[in-house]
Amino acid sequence: MKLSTKGQYGVRAMFDLAQHFGQGPVSLKLVAERQDISEHYLEQIIAGLRKAGLVNSIRGAQGGYILSKEPSAITVGDIIRVLEGPVAPVDCVNEELTERCARADQCITKMIWAKVRDSIEQVIDGITLADMVKEAEKMRFAEGNYMYHI
Repeated sequence: MKLSTKGQYGVRAMFDLAQHFGQGPVSLKLVAERQDISEHYLEQIIAGLRKAGLVNSIRGAQGGYILSKEPSAITVGDIIRVLEGPVAPVDCVNEELTERCARADQCITKMIWAKVRDSIEQVIDGITLADMVKEAEKMRFAEGNYMYHI
C-alpha cells in the first residue's frame, strides 16, 4: 500500500492542529507554511476532514480550523481512512466491498493480504495525534531545543 500525498499531507496538517490544540483556531495559511503544503491543496484536504467530523471550521477574522476532538481521540487511521479509503491492499480483503472475487473462498494468498491489512490497521490505529505531539517534543528536546514551561 502506498499513501498518496493527500494522506501524507492530511496527517501532517492534523498533527499541526494537534500541536496547537486549545490555543484557538489555526489558519490554513499558517498550517500550509509550517508544513510546506500548498494552501490550495490543503483546503481540499481539510474539506474532507471537516465533512468527516475530524475538524471544525471557525469563521471570521480570527477564524481557522480546530480539531473536533482531543488529539488523544484521533488516530492516524481515522485520518487515513477519510482521505485514502480502506487500507486493504487488495479488494478481496476490503470489508467495505460487497462483491468478492470468484476465487476468494479457495485463494491461499487472501490470508497473506488479510494479515498485511491487519498489520497496517494495528499500527495506524495505535498512534494518536497526541502520541505524535509527544514524539515531536522528544525529538526537539533531543536536538537541544529545550522547552521551558513556567
